[in-house]
Amino acid sequence: MDPVHALALALIQGITEFLPISSSAHLILPGKLLGWPDQGLAFDTAVHLGSLTAVVVYFRHELHRLSAAVLLHIQSRQPSADSHFAFNLMLASLPIIPVGYFTRFMVEAELRGIEVIAFTTIGFGIALWLADYMRGDTAKPLTPARSIAIGLAQCLALIPGTSRSGVTITMALLLGQSREHAARISFLIAIPAIAGAAAIKFWDLLHTPITPDWFTLGTATVVAGLSAYFCIVILLSIVNKMGYLPFVIYRLGLGGLLLWMIY
Repeated sequence: MDPVHALALALIQGITEFLPISSSAHLILPGKLLGWPDQGLAFDTAVHLGSLTAVVVYFRHELHRLSAAVLLHIQSRQPSADSHFAFNLMLASLPIIPVGYFTRFMVEAELRGIEVIAFTTIGFGIALWLADYMRGDTAKPLTPARSIAIGLAQCLALIPGTSRSGVTITMALLLGQSREHAARISFLIAIPAIAGAAAIKFWDLLHTPITPDWFTLGTATVVAGLSAYFCIVILLSIVNKMGYLPFVIYRLGLGGLLLWMIY
């Protein structure tokens, strides 16, 4: 594992994980364009752990409140807005688990090309712009049906270039959520998705005969975590004022550049 490459990719992972621009695409492109070697399962597990830590720390108070509301709902049968919101988040988190597990090898083998990334970056960038442009003035409640729809949309993020946050924010906007609430939903349902991805990679790692570079992995975890936390703060602070157009412009520019390089 090259320490410089690993730390650069950890920074890229942290910056792009929660912005609607696709972290998987940005991790694949250095290898495709610059010839950087794959950093391996241990690195993937480390940077996922960093991103997971960032979102859990940022939303720690909300997670505590939602957990308490769920326990109160179960123990005392006292439903609340928080408990309903928590249950809907759980529903939204379910589809990605089986789909991600059973399609991971197909995605690795078939869908990591630059052409795929270029078209998904552009296509889902346009979808994000349309959803942001057509959003209503009044936010609609998050219902079980809407939650499942957001969860199904999250499955598309397995395709590099789509962006997990991008596609879930897009669907949430289409279903009547405000800009900030759409991002909040996206970040909260990222927790089980990222945890599941890290768990699968860790399981695969256990069956791989390697000797990890623990110092580089630890540093990569910290770099990914700090940069991811910073990007969560930035996105939630600007999205109501600027919307998602800056990310759409970036996606169109990146996708266009990739197509120009290909053709």
